[in-house]
Amino acid sequence: MGSQTRAALLAFQRQSGIDETLELDATTRERLLLTTPALTNYAVTSNDLARLQPLNSTWLGKSQQSALEYETLLELLAEKGRASPNLIRRLNPDVDWTRVGAGDVIQIPDVAMAAPARRASFLVISLAEKKLEAFDAATNLLAHFPCSIAARVEKRPAGMLRVSAIAENPNYTFNPEVFPESAEARQLDRKLILPPGPNNPVGTAWISLDLPGYGIHGTPSPEQVGRTESHGCFRLANWNAEQLIALAWIGMPVHVEP
Repeated sequence: MGSQTRAALLAFQRQSGIDETLELDATTRERLLLTTPALTNYAVTSNDLARLQPLNSTWLGKSQQSALEYETLLELLAEKGRASPNLIRRLNPDVDWTRVGAGDVIQIPDVAMAAPARRASFLVISLAEKKLEAFDAATNLLAHFPCSIAARVEKRPAGMLRVSAIAENPNYTFNPEVFPESAEARQLDRKLILPPGPNNPVGTAWISLDLPGYGIHGTPSPEQVGRTESHGCFRLANWNAEQLIALAWIGMPVHVEP
């Protein structure tokens, strides 16, 4: 029971109109009862295995790859189940991950999501609480996501922004000037275009904001979401960024609160 779990519980309690206790109390448990099994069996496919490829350790090397795909089947299945690799391992204690082949069955969380019934009307990003929430026109909560923010305070925008562009599975322009802490970046004399993929620096979804250089995007490191570590953009887990794209629209207001 950590800060992100409590924040999710609070969002659920608020959405459900029950007491906001931030705890998994009896009333909340009653509302959270599942109508279908929490876990499902997933059969590994040959396409899953064909996607896997090593990830180069340098920016230049990444720019020369055909795609920035998953490195391991465990990583792929963890994202399919919106879970940490450690949880997938615990659910499948007898699996030898070096020998999994097409047709093998792996247990993962069943997280199939229905398409949203409507678009959001606006987003609210809380810098203090490191969360992004989507609301409809009547201020009903539609979605709640943990969110990473800029490591440097002066890089954290506040106030009213708007969505200016939306891209699924985007490529990424690496600008060496933005990464002065990187020895490789200091030696590069040009920008690089990195191909799409879940291990792309902006993950599998990009939402541009009308403040140059800023956006909301996925990340290849979902376990680090909810921290103060970005260069300025707002990072979500890939699966949440993909869900947000289904709710977003060009011109949508984004309120960034301190």
